[in-house]
Amino acid sequence: MYKKIIIIFLVLLIGCSKSSPQEADQGEVSGPIDIGDVQDVNAPDYWDKAVLVWQDEFDGDSLSEENWVSETGATGWGNNELQNYTEDENVLVSDGTLKIIAKKIELGPGTVGYTSARLNSTSSFKYGRMEIRAKIPDHIGNGLWPALWMLGSNIQTAGWPACGEIDIMEYVSFEPNRVHFSIHSVANNHKDGTQVTSGPVLLETIEEEFHNYGILWTDKYLKFYIDDIDNIKLLFPRPAVTNAENWPFSGSFYFLMNIAVGGDWGGLEGVDNNIFPAIMEVDYVRVYQVK
Repeated sequence: MYKKIIIIFLVLLIGCSKSSPQEADQGEVSGPIDIGDVQDVNAPDYWDKAVLVWQDEFDGDSLSEENWVSETGATGWGNNELQNYTEDENVLVSDGTLKIIAKKIELGPGTVGYTSARLNSTSSFKYGRMEIRAKIPDHIGNGLWPALWMLGSNIQTAGWPACGEIDIMEYVSFEPNRVHFSIHSVANNHKDGTQVTSGPVLLETIEEEFHNYGILWTDKYLKFYIDDIDNIKLLFPRPAVTNAENWPFSGSFYFLMNIAVGGDWGGLEGVDNNIFPAIMEVDYVRVYQVK
């Protein structure tokens, strides 16, 4: 009897190990996969096993068209932002960093406008350690809203906030020396005042120095950190009862990097026209995953 049970168990185990992997979403980077339930994602050494699977170090003299695409347009898609996102004139790659530049432009006597850039990664990712090393624009005055973030790849069909949003780093210049981390979903989003957020986190050198902003993302949690993966500033565990409204974080997500001007949040204290041009520098974007 016991021999039969052991044989059946071995057959089932071998069958599971030969299962075909799920087909990746279009544009999703294949590579090591976080297998969550098999490995303990809460183990102290879990993230020591992560390996680099995708990166952009911005070492050339132009933005990689294989890695990034510009999203253009005005008003910030519902955030009442003041800038117009352009394709080329607000982006520069030089000396090992990407520069996203917000500019003031003269529209006529006594009238000004603003331009900036919003870059989306062409690849999307599911689970892993996502890290961006960046320096926020120098603090001169109010009105800037730079962000490093991710959106669900299904946004075109599901819409926002059903697609999910992961804010790896947000900053508003009327609140110097502070940084914010947040997640958004149908159940938790800023439009309804139900977002999950760290609130303002003190970072006294945010405007003067490069820092590493990252997330640790598994099927069990999202953790947000600064500089070191042990320096966690926000933990969002997967809800005990999970559905598409409270946990849209089981699909693939892509990166976004931008500087907004004004807007519902960035413009709460007005816009100081002396802050331009304002430059956010990005040293690298890296994705690590556990085999």
